[in-house]
Amino acid sequence: MIQIGDTLISFDVFEKKFCCDLQQCKGICCVEGDSGAPLEKSEARQIEKNYEGIKAFMKPEGIRAVEEQGFAVVDKDGDVVTPLIHGRECAYAIDENGGCWCAMEKAWTQGKSAFRKPVSCHLYPIRVTRYAGFEALNYHKWDVCRCARIKGEQEGIPVYRFLKQALIARYGEEWYQQVEYAAREIENGAIEIPPE
Repeated sequence: MIQIGDTLISFDVFEKKFCCDLQQCKGICCVEGDSGAPLEKSEARQIEKNYEGIKAFMKPEGIRAVEEQGFAVVDKDGDVVTPLIHGRECAYAIDENGGCWCAMEKAWTQGKSAFRKPVSCHLYPIRVTRYAGFEALNYHKWDVCRCARIKGEQEGIPVYRFLKQALIARYGEEWYQQVEYAAREIENGAIEIPPE
């Protein structure tokens, strides 16, 4: 792992290739999984605070799910997550151009919400784990994202570069410049990646 400030970044974030291919996957990540999208506690409050703007773009089934379950729920693992429609797709998922998209992000793009979307969605395929005094950024491999890995390989886009805007939004421009510097150091062999 590489340390930048209060973050530890897995080498996979530099080495693995990834680029969402919505033409192929149709936003299946909003539908598949054992539970909803992981939420930080502050994000559940942000959803509640911006709910009226978000609700304007939600499906009736999603609105019902939120009314019945709340803005966030605790899953079987004890994690705070988004509620689901009939135990399957995210309550905030909407149909857009033949695939799934996010009512939260749509509201944000339309200026109706100050909250864009959960960091677990915005930073995917990176998963952030908080520890005392630092955060660990690890690459997460999910079967439904196979087409994103293929497209990433074809286009030569490493995870950190695919997530540039999301990482800057979370950690800042200066932090991201250090990530780019670390990537160059890995590429020219100054930083060695241990064998798997």
